[in-house]
Amino acid sequence: MSRVDKSMSLAGGPPVAMKTGQKIGTLLGLFGLGILTLATFNVSLPNQGLWLSLALLSIGVGILVYSKSLYKDTLPGIKNHGVWLKSISNRGFWAWVAGISLTGFYIVLYFFAELLGQGSGGAENTGLIGLFDPLSYALKGQPASQWFVYGTLYTLAILAFGIKFIWKYRHNTYEKIRTGSVMFFQTVFAFLIPEIMARLNGDLPYYDLKNVWPLNYYLFDQWNVDALLINGSFGLTLLIWGIASILVITPILTYRYGKRWYCSWVCGCGGLAETAGDSFRQLSDKSRMAWRVERWVVHSVLVFAVVTTTGVIHSYLGDGSKYWFSQSTFLISVGVVLTLIFGLIWKYKRHELKKDARYGAIGYLVIILALIGLHFSSTTNTLLLFQTHEVRSTYGFLIGSVFSGVIGTGFYPIFGNRVWCRMGCPMAAILGLQQRLFSKFRITTNGGQCISCGNCSTYCEMGIDVRAYAQKGANIVRASCVGCGICSAVCPRGVLKLENADTKGRINSKDVLLGNDVDLMALVNQK
Repeated sequence: MSRVDKSMSLAGGPPVAMKTGQKIGTLLGLFGLGILTLATFNVSLPNQGLWLSLALLSIGVGILVYSKSLYKDTLPGIKNHGVWLKSISNRGFWAWVAGISLTGFYIVLYFFAELLGQGSGGAENTGLIGLFDPLSYALKGQPASQWFVYGTLYTLAILAFGIKFIWKYRHNTYEKIRTGSVMFFQTVFAFLIPEIMARLNGDLPYYDLKNVWPLNYYLFDQWNVDALLINGSFGLTLLIWGIASILVITPILTYRYGKRWYCSWVCGCGGLAETAGDSFRQLSDKSRMAWRVERWVVHSVLVFAVVTTTGVIHSYLGDGSKYWFSQSTFLISVGVVLTLIFGLIWKYKRHELKKDARYGAIGYLVIILALIGLHFSSTTNTLLLFQTHEVRSTYGFLIGSVFSGVIGTGFYPIFGNRVWCRMGCPMAAILGLQQRLFSKFRITTNGGQCISCGNCSTYCEMGIDVRAYAQKGANIVRASCVGCGICSAVCPRGVLKLENADTKGRINSKDVLLGNDVDLMALVNQK
């Protein structure tokens, strides 16, 4: 088959019929899903380990066979394979079917686990969850739960679709390495190590080593802190690791590499979005209204996370006899730290941030008022006049379940693959602030080479109009950019480049007009 693409169309041609390999892959995948469906409806499946293995292998191999057939005779990278002409990738009938099915699965998984066979009160698991018992016993010596089932399928999806992603972008070393990274961190750090730790330390709570607060929103809950501390030095080490992850490791790595070190290389949510959600990245909303909504919503979630976490810790500290801080000392410490951070930003970045500085001031004021409210109104069982456990459960329900799970993943085919990362993830908000304020990472552009094809903007999953920056020759330093690098990978002219070198010697985008007004020799001579 000729590998010469003679089409001049940037939109790509109409969808073609599935090849034989794609049909075989689809049948294999449906066979595996069929086994899981039969188990869900309590159809008796003797030798559960064998049937579970068949189901997982069929799904995984089916995805690989389908992907190999899809890409083996095509040029690498995105070539606009009719994405706007397919029902599944352009919010058509099949997209809604997929979105509703995924959303329904999440709702049942989160809120009606008994329908999947979750045993309660000492009863054995049945149905779908019972099918996963052999694997759960092999890894952690305990029966499966709905979260074990979810973790297994989640990891399988990242691994299988990750290989598909690598085949698709096989021309790009950066994409291959970072995809291998998210596959590794999900499989080892989020799946195998926590399950094995649970087997070795039966009373140790589940701990995903790569899950940083505020994503790990129960890290500072009293039950979690107590459970870690009763495990001695090992549990204390995990608690210190959790604190160091957000206060020390995160700022250092974000300074050097931008938020991509986490959002595109480590995070499980980002990993699923990049692999299983890759087919829907073009659906992200690029409008200015979406950008405004994004900034307000994601930073409001961050403020909510800070206030609720502070309140929960405050509620169980008491007079300081049990833990290291008393309630008053803790609130004053949080207030002082936030004031120092805000003061430095206001002094050195106020003019650069413009409107965002005022939005930051509003967020800071809300938090300080909340801290004052905590001091005067909260008790051991209440948080700002509400029951503490109700506030935490509401946060977990709205943010941890509905937003990140049901909407964030279930609606990939409708809103795009990064709606949770863009609109709701408080960790992404923290990393975005750091990236905007002091990171060396940016995407440089050579506007003189841009042909305005729009591939970069189309496939930006975070809704950034990359082309607008490229046409001006301006560097891209956006808080929302996760550094996935797809804009660079799909650019036919090599206009975009991901960089985290020293800021010295950078081209000032204000001096650039279509890439022609920069004295490049002066920059070369500086080096």
